[in-house]
Amino acid sequence: MKWIITFFKSSLGRKLIMALTGLFLIVFLMIHLTGNSLLLLNDEGEAFTGFVEFMEENPLIKITAYLLYLGFIIHILQGIVIYFTNRNAKGGTYAVKTTANASFFSKYMFWFGVMIFIFLTLHLINFWLGLKVTGEFGNEELYGKVVTAFHNPVYLVVYELGMIALFMHLRHGFHSAFQTLGWNHKKWTPLIKCLGNLYSIIVPLGFFIIPLYIYFFK
Repeated sequence: MKWIITFFKSSLGRKLIMALTGLFLIVFLMIHLTGNSLLLLNDEGEAFTGFVEFMEENPLIKITAYLLYLGFIIHILQGIVIYFTNRNAKGGTYAVKTTANASFFSKYMFWFGVMIFIFLTLHLINFWLGLKVTGEFGNEELYGKVVTAFHNPVYLVVYELGMIALFMHLRHGFHSAFQTLGWNHKKWTPLIKCLGNLYSIIVPLGFFIIPLYIYFFK
């Protein structure tokens, strides 16, 4: 048991946790985008509300939701630990001291993560808190709450900035996670990078378009 704790406290162990939780969150984003895409339908939110109710009532989804919360917390905490550990080891600002061939996305990945965290906090306050904790509104009222929020220009801008930060974070994070897991191969690595690039564009773009559609057409 002690060696397991020691491993997960090591640099490799922390990166492994980051990779696994990151991939878990990547899957969640696809499911979340699927549900949000129903907001584009002109059905007064019927399909979207049905999707939310299904997610609320399915026991397996409920269990997965708690794992999701845990995954977010672990991913954020490990990201902070890794950033400051690397910064202290390099004796200065991490973004400046990285290798010359490091990409823009990898150099500033931590700060994109910070932007996502700020966005996520505001997003949870607006929706998750009222739906899950305070009971301020129910599933049937969530659609109206979302439409109202996206008609607020300030929230719209904050949301879109969050999606830009998500693109930046995923641009490096997707294939980096597979690299950390040791899935490097001259045949498969280019394919993984290609899929990562497509995912980092398509998923954030999907989230980006939905609020604009609601703002201009609903």
